[in-house]
Amino acid sequence: MSQKVLNILFIGDIVGKPGLDLTETLIKSYFQKYNVDFCIVNGENLVEGKGIDEPTANKVFGLGVHVITSGNHLWDNWHSRKLLEKNKNVLRPLNYPSENAGNGFVVYDLGEKGKVGVLNLQGRIYMQPIDCPFKKADWAVGRIHEQTKVVFIDMHAEATAEKMALAWHLDGRVTAIVGTHTHIPTADARIMPKGTAYITDVGMTGPYDSVIGLKKEIAIRRFIHQTPYKYEMASLDVRLCGVYLQADVETGKALKFESFVYPTF
Repeated sequence: MSQKVLNILFIGDIVGKPGLDLTETLIKSYFQKYNVDFCIVNGENLVEGKGIDEPTANKVFGLGVHVITSGNHLWDNWHSRKLLEKNKNVLRPLNYPSENAGNGFVVYDLGEKGKVGVLNLQGRIYMQPIDCPFKKADWAVGRIHEQTKVVFIDMHAEATAEKMALAWHLDGRVTAIVGTHTHIPTADARIMPKGTAYITDVGMTGPYDSVIGLKKEIAIRRFIHQTPYKYEMASLDVRLCGVYLQADVETGKALKFESFVYPTF
C-alpha cells in the first residue's frame, strides 16, 4: 500500500496590501509546484500592518487558503475580534486568556485526504506575560491527536531560544513548528531527529525596503528620538516567504521540508 501524504504550504506574515497583492499573484504557482493539499497563512498584519478584518480574510480564503494564523498585532485592529467570533478558521494564539474571542487551534477536515490540526501559539519572552505556550501546546496536541496525527504549529515569538526549546519539547509529537513574528527568514529549515519539521522564522511576505514592514525613515526616527511616531507601511521591494511541508498522514512525521523566498535576496 502506498504511503498517504499531505502537501502543506505556509506563507509567512503577510504585511498589508503589498504582501497580499504579491501573494495573490504567486500563490497559484506554488499550489502547482508543490501539488498543495492544504494552505495556511499568517495574517496578523494584513490590514495596513495591524490586524485583520472580514473582507480581507474573505479575500485570503478566496485564494485557496484554508486557515489563517495570527499573533499579538491581531489585537491592534478591533475588527479582528469580530472576525474571531465568526470564523473558526481564523486563529489567535491559544495561550491568551480564554475570555478573549476566538480559537487557538482547529482540526480541518479535508475529506478523503485526511485531517490537519493547526495550532497557534505565542511566546512570552519580550512579549505579553500570557499563559505558558509549552503547557498549552501539551494540552492542545493531546486534543488534536484524538482526530489526526498531522499537527502544524505557528509559534509567534520574539526569542529564537523559546522557539527552539518548544521544537525540542514537541519533537516527534507534531509535524511542524514554524516561527513567525520577527519577519526575517532564517536559514535553519530542517527535520528534527524524531520527525518534526522546524524553522526559527519563515520571514514576512511584504516590503523589504523597510524595517520589518515599517517605512525605514519612521523606524530610524523612533530609535533615535525614543518617542512614538505614527505607523506607516512601506511599499517597495516586496517578497514572498514561505515553507513547503510534506507530511505522512498515518504517523504525522515530516517527510520533506523546505523554505523559500521569492524573489531571492
